[in-house]
Amino acid sequence: TLLLPNPSVEEVCVEVLAGRGHHPPAEELQRGLERAERYYEERYWSDDTFWASEAEAAAMWSEMYALAVAEVGVEDHLDVGRLLYEEFGRGDRWALFPDVLPAVRELHGMGMRMGIVSNWDARLPGLCHHLGLSRYLEFVISSANLGQIKPQASIFHSALGRVGVAADEAVHVGDHYYADVLGARSAGIRPVLLDRWGWSPDPDCTVITSLGELPGLMRSGAVQP
Repeated sequence: TLLLPNPSVEEVCVEVLAGRGHHPPAEELQRGLERAERYYEERYWSDDTFWASEAEAAAMWSEMYALAVAEVGVEDHLDVGRLLYEEFGRGDRWALFPDVLPAVRELHGMGMRMGIVSNWDARLPGLCHHLGLSRYLEFVISSANLGQIKPQASIFHSALGRVGVAADEAVHVGDHYYADVLGARSAGIRPVLLDRWGWSPDPDCTVITSLGELPGLMRSGAVQP
């Protein structure tokens, strides 16, 4: 919803691998990253509870990257997988989508009280601070810190409690239908689906393609239940 790798997952992998003396062809590395993506999807849809544990989330990231580099013949793939996990804990390895800060600043100027609820490891608050978001937020909740995950209603209730508002006074914006839309609804919060790439052709909720649309949407009050 907010963050993307900087400059890209591929380029960070190339840099880390080069530091260990590995220089795989780009097409092989791409295949490895595709394998890692399949691993994540299979893991997530079979049992997403790893996001509720810092140790399990760290292990998942490390295993995912280890699979990617094993695909290109890196023998010390477990060590490199852990290195890549650690590398993506650095704030400079992430950037904000271009529409994030303008939208957040405008919403903040409108008096909106904002926070982040994310299925992420415990490093998320530090990343948000590095990227300049903290000044606009009242809380950052990562699932690994709280021990709860989206779409469980409990993690959304925790967010409501941080700002002392009722569910029907809140809106949750996210880019994942299962975790964000269904999760928000389970807590009685109105959902907004951020669909940057048009992957949800017929969703049953309010949809935006850019966070730049959000301030106007909030002014109009036109968010579907």
